[in-house]
Amino acid sequence: MPMLYISDVVEKAHGRQLDEIAPNWTRFVAHPDAGEPDYEAIDFFYFSGDIYPERVRDFAVAALKSSNLRWLHTFSAGVDAPFFQSLLKQGVRLTTSSGVHAVPIAQTVMLYLLALTRDLPGWLGDQSNRVWNPRPIGALQGLRAAVLGMGPIGYEISRLCRAMRMDSIGFRRTVQGDEPCTTYEMAEIDSHLPEMDVIILALPLTPETDHILDASRLSRLKPGVLIVNIGRGACIDEEALARGLRSGQVGGAGLDVFFEEPLPSESPLWQMPNVIITPHSSGEEPGNHAQATRIFLENAVRYQRGHPLLNAVAPMEFL
Repeated sequence: MPMLYISDVVEKAHGRQLDEIAPNWTRFVAHPDAGEPDYEAIDFFYFSGDIYPERVRDFAVAALKSSNLRWLHTFSAGVDAPFFQSLLKQGVRLTTSSGVHAVPIAQTVMLYLLALTRDLPGWLGDQSNRVWNPRPIGALQGLRAAVLGMGPIGYEISRLCRAMRMDSIGFRRTVQGDEPCTTYEMAEIDSHLPEMDVIILALPLTPETDHILDASRLSRLKPGVLIVNIGRGACIDEEALARGLRSGQVGGAGLDVFFEEPLPSESPLWQMPNVIITPHSSGEEPGNHAQATRIFLENAVRYQRGHPLLNAVAPMEFL
């Protein structure tokens, strides 16, 4: 009988549903006292959000040891890690819960932009010092924003940009024609980025996106540009970004991801008043894990029936 590898948390919450959905599947339930499974017997794997981050390594090792693994579903949208790529190369079908985190991430992007344009850090500093300091502030209305990466997260960011009365354009590897804003291919970014007031990176890490905002591109951006990164830290040259923030070439940054995580204490970004740092948490929202698992359960039904799986991933198919 086919075997599914899941966490004890998922088993407790959804074991009965799985009994109904896949009565012919056995399950190995991972918990601290479970011992090792028969790795050759594992066919399916659910990489659920409750294991992150403490149990990720154990689950990843188990998946890699499962030589007959046929399908793995992950709670995350990002699958650019070598772990996932190695599974794809071995012929494992890979699906994700892409889209689950789009709304909270897009809202966090707006949080960064509102805070930076309206000087929330300065207001909070004044409040802590009991200083009454009226002064001019900025606004989002009328700003031009470029959204790099037009997956579900980029779509939702673009929608909220419009709600904030910003003008937005998108960039992706291949334009589909159904994007919620004018969208260009990634190869055209140098023709448009220097005109932008805001640049938002919602990109996975690929050879094409690694350091896509390097020192050269940063130097050609509009002075005072705001930069937000909720994709992957390595998409930006952090040293060049810090120089741009000091000089004023970059007016402010909202950063949820970094080249090294946790962000080292010696990073100059920590002390910059025009930087908002969050600990890779922009997508956190109550109920996220449950929503991700619903997609997994739907895919389990589809797998049983031989139907196409939701959010299927092909190697390097990320933008």
